[in-house]
Amino acid sequence: MPYNRSEVVLVLFPDSSLRTAKRRPSLVIQTNNIGTNLSQTIVAMITSNLVRAGHPSRVLVDIGTTEGQQTGLKTNSVIMTDNIVTVLDLEIDRAIGVWSDTISVDAALRYTLGL
Repeated sequence: MPYNRSEVVLVLFPDSSLRTAKRRPSLVIQTNNIGTNLSQTIVAMITSNLVRAGHPSRVLVDIGTTEGQQTGLKTNSVIMTDNIVTVLDLEIDRAIGVWSDTISVDAALRYTLGL
């Protein structure tokens, strides 16, 4: 199933060693209809560890705001555009919400990727 940019999805996200993985929320960051004919999606990790906030490559999600409530997240969280991965679509359980503040994610991605 294709997922759309800005959807918050539950995905089996690999750790940095690529030896283990953990089911966690992630943000779809690839363009819609990328046209590669591959059943995969590029996502950014979302963490509830707020210590990781405050860096230009990261976006705080406050569930007390309208945007935060739309994500389906249960706690304040951080979108980490410095921790992205391409996963097979079959590793994505489902979409749980959407992050509508694409401007903040775009700015974080520009910082992370040096664009």
